[in-house]
Amino acid sequence: MNANMASPSVSPKGDVAEGIACGAGYPPSEVTMDDERLSSEREGVGLGQPLPFTNSTPPAEAPIPGPADGQVGESTADAGPLCPGSDFSQRGDITRAPPPEDEGSEKDHLSDSGSAGNAMEDSGEFPGAPTFPGGSLEQVDLEGPGPPSAPSHSRNEDVTADSWRAHRKHVFVLSEAGKPIYSRYGNEEALSSTMGVMTALVSFVQDGNNVIRSIQSDDYKVVFSQQGPLVLVSVSRSRQSEEQLRRELLYVYYQIISMLTQVTVTRIFERKKNYDLRRLLAGSEKILDNLLRHMDSDPSFLLGAVQCLPLAASLRDGVSQLLQKAVTPNLVFSILVAKGQLVAIVQERAVIEDSRLDPVDLHLLFNLLAGSSSFQAGEVWTPICLPRLYPDSYFYAYISYLDPACTLCLLLISTDKTAFYSVSACKRRIEEGLRAQGLLQAIDAALRNNAASTSHVGISDLWHFMYKPLDIPDNHKQLTQYTSPEIGAPYSTEQEKEHLFDLYQYLHSRIHSSARPLRLIYHVAEKETLLAWVTGKFELYTCFSPLVTKAAAINIITKLLRWLKKEEDQLFIRSPPKYSTTPTPGRSSRGGKTERLDSADNGVLSLL
Repeated sequence: MNANMASPSVSPKGDVAEGIACGAGYPPSEVTMDDERLSSEREGVGLGQPLPFTNSTPPAEAPIPGPADGQVGESTADAGPLCPGSDFSQRGDITRAPPPEDEGSEKDHLSDSGSAGNAMEDSGEFPGAPTFPGGSLEQVDLEGPGPPSAPSHSRNEDVTADSWRAHRKHVFVLSEAGKPIYSRYGNEEALSSTMGVMTALVSFVQDGNNVIRSIQSDDYKVVFSQQGPLVLVSVSRSRQSEEQLRRELLYVYYQIISMLTQVTVTRIFERKKNYDLRRLLAGSEKILDNLLRHMDSDPSFLLGAVQCLPLAASLRDGVSQLLQKAVTPNLVFSILVAKGQLVAIVQERAVIEDSRLDPVDLHLLFNLLAGSSSFQAGEVWTPICLPRLYPDSYFYAYISYLDPACTLCLLLISTDKTAFYSVSACKRRIEEGLRAQGLLQAIDAALRNNAASTSHVGISDLWHFMYKPLDIPDNHKQLTQYTSPEIGAPYSTEQEKEHLFDLYQYLHSRIHSSARPLRLIYHVAEKETLLAWVTGKFELYTCFSPLVTKAAAINIITKLLRWLKKEEDQLFIRSPPKYSTTPTPGRSSRGGKTERLDSADNGVLSLL
């Protein structure tokens, strides 16, 4: 049942409505409910012992204390292995790792990420302290040694001030028990009463065997999304639709899962429902804040696609061949990215056969890179969960920048936690090849000369566009992509760019409306004219000068489509190359295919 109603049986009233009004200033007038529960978590074997470091030597002993006060320092050759962002000098519960299990033991391959020290506190800049094999969830101190670390100055905004209420969009994450986990603005502790009201609303509707989905008022939308033991809430006065806001909440949930894994979060709250998850996520606010900022302006999230760096097909093929040749057992993805734009990607064949890499997982990876400059310190080896591919498991990501300006980043993703040396050797071969063939300079030139710019199209009245092809060969197995130039004149200020993106979000919501989807929209705004068009072959959003008529807009789009067709090999990766790797000796295989996931670890992600 999907219904919009203001019935006394479901509308917030009394103390609940009063609390929402006082706590957040959003008077509810309409409640949307759905009696269908959100999908339950998938069961599965998790893995992933954090083994992060920022130099070329994997840690063989307990990590050396990191910089104090949550600051991440630069790695040096004689500094020893670091777990950046964690101040272990203040921790009394870190012990030496026990000897690892035998390589071929059954226990080593069947342990999961839901056990082993997943509730340890970390006061560093980034989430999760290292944990060690041999533990279990029963050994975790769910009480914790003390309260989470104090928030940074930027998060000390007064939640009673008008400036706090004036933000266009708030995002809250809390547990089913009402424990605050994250707030986009302000301190979670100061918002505990407001989050308590949100919990009361969720519980009140659940008592009637329903699930609360949204509260609508004249000025605000309050959208709820329950994912396992977590409740995510968006309070927005933007023009975004309920579906768009819910998709953003799902991204926030996936970002949390990418750091902890789904099975870890589920098992912790099964053990203790009022556990304070901020102990594991301490410092991750920067990553979540960065994600939400990008979703307010980046078409990648709106279109559910990845933008490729415009590059001559011959140059991209040269990069892909280097990635394809530099392989090692259990390497599943080789990704080269420049300023958030995909340059090349190579995937292991068994992954291609089973499922494709979802754009959501790449968005989360790119957001981690953009969320902190600490990845630029050197070579980083860290566990990472790809929630759309395997939400209960860790892969191991090797991250290294290839240029002094830190614009070109190489990600090599493996299933083997011990593969750092072999993966690092792959990086050296790739970097040597890129330099020898002059590809680093070619990529740098492509970054400075955006081939998808409207000036290259040569149509004066075309101000901007977003194009997503839907006819890629084997589309169900290929990465969804789009192309769009940077927003330029006449949109010069951030407010003007935000205005244009708001219009795109509005058109997107109308095109993809669940109630009445449209295929073509011609929209005349105050300062511009827009046209959105969706067919079986593409999805296109265009912006023109205000005097462009509908007939002129169609003519311009015809010219644009011809140009895009001519340049498609430069703008898109049409068929990502594949390679086959051999599993490490002694590791099992599933159905004759490479065992992609090393389930030998237990732990939580420690980034930087």
